[in-house]
Amino acid sequence: MEEKSAPDVIITVDNVHKSFLMGKEAVQALRGVSLDIHRREVVCLMGPSGSGKTTLLNIIGGLEEPSRGHVIVDGENIITLSEDRLSELRLTKMGFVFQSYNLLANFTALENVEVPLALTGFNRRERRRKAEALLESVGLGDRAKHYPSELSGGQQQRVAIARALANDPPILIGDEITGELDSKTGFEVMEIVAGLNRERGTTVVYVTHDPRMAKFASRVVNLRDGRITEGNHTQ
Repeated sequence: MEEKSAPDVIITVDNVHKSFLMGKEAVQALRGVSLDIHRREVVCLMGPSGSGKTTLLNIIGGLEEPSRGHVIVDGENIITLSEDRLSELRLTKMGFVFQSYNLLANFTALENVEVPLALTGFNRRERRRKAEALLESVGLGDRAKHYPSELSGGQQQRVAIARALANDPPILIGDEITGELDSKTGFEVMEIVAGLNRERGTTVVYVTHDPRMAKFASRVVNLRDGRITEGNHTQ
C-alpha cells in the first residue's frame, strides 16, 4: 500500500499508541506519538526508562505493532503489510544495530556480514567482495576471519554496523549501540555512524541514554510517559 507524504520525509509516525498487558493491567507505552523523519536526518530518541523510546524505535523498525496508528516507511504503510513483505522491507530498507551486537557466534566477521547478502540473492563471489569492502569501511579489513569471541566489544559493534549496511538500506536503526562500550570506543562507533550519514546519506534513528552520544544527532526527540516532549519538528 503506497502512502503519500512530503517528498523528503522517509518515516512518518502518525498518532501511534501502544499498550501492554502486565498481569490484568494495561500499561500505556506510547500515547498518540506523531513524528516525521526526513531523509539524511540523524535523529536521536531520548528519555528516562519507561518513556517509550525503545518501543517507538521498535515500531518504526517493524519489530512491534502499534495498538493504534500508522507508520509509513519510504512510502509504505508498514502496519498494513503482510509478514513476508514486512520482512523484505526490513531486509532491504533498514539496517539494524543492537546493544548486544547479535552476531552469530559460529560465523566469522566476514560470514556475519555476508548473511543479509545471501538472503537477497547475491552469489558467493559477490557476497565475499561486498562483505570485505564493508569490513574495510569500518576499519576491520584485517579481522575478517576472526570469530566474535576473538573481537573486542567495539570491533563486534563495527561488524554489526557493516552487516546492517550490507544491502545498502536508506535507514539505519540503532538501539543503545554504545551501551556496552566504554566512552572512547562508543565515540569511535558513533563517528562511524555519523560518517555513514555524511558519505552515504543514510537516515539514522537511534536510541541512547547517554547525552554525550546524543550530540551526534541533527535532532534529539525527547519522550516522557509515552509522549514526545521536545524535538517533534525539524529545526
